Amino acid sequence: MRSLLRILFVVLIAYPVVRVLIGIHVRHRTRLPAHGPAIVAANHNSHLDTLALLTLFPLRQIPRVRPVAAADYFLRNRLLAWISLNLVGILPIARTVRKSDPLTGCCEALDRGDILVVFPEGTRGEPEKLGELKTGIAHLAERYPQVPIVPVYMHGLGMALPKGEAMLVPFFCDVYVGRALHWSGDRRAFMNDLTESLRQLGRKHLAAHDQEAIH
Repeated sequence: MRSLLRILFVVLIAYPVVRVLIGIHVRHRTRLPAHGPAIVAANHNSHLDTLALLTLFPLRQIPRVRPVAAADYFLRNRLLAWISLNLVGILPIARTVRKSDPLTGCCEALDRGDILVVFPEGTRGEPEKLGELKTGIAHLAERYPQVPIVPVYMHGLGMALPKGEAMLVPFFCDVYVGRALHWSGDRRAFMNDLTESLRQLGRKHLAAHDQEAIH
């Protein structure tokens, strides 16, 4: 039942909002993982980011695509928790330090062959600006060195629905999918590689935007 609810959510909510109301252009979609286990690592400027990413996958994959999200925020009341778990399909993770391993749920999902959607910045930052990446994703990559990490850079959603705003402003979204990365054997090197990959995708967007402006 939950799988059906998630597919209906994407068809009835995510598609109309992202593809019709806002509009989205995806470059190198074929670089997205066709199956799990895999990790999609994206920049984060808006609550619309998750909706946009869900629309990039075939409907048959949706039950296996698990956005990783903060438990303290998305489970803070019963209604939001039900929507987040049953419709969006989040994988809640604790942001506060606890005795238990905060990555346990992520590891179990990867063991099942799921595709994780991770926002390494940890929270929504300034519109269209890449913030400093948290090292949690490096710990996950170290545990699963064979799992591909696919960087995704999104531009536009931070202006369509920025942090702290409730009014949706139609603003076209560009999505750039990078080449998959793998664990490099060193956390700092891995984080540098992921950061540079996201920045490079951002530069590609700026170059494409400047080229369009010329024409």
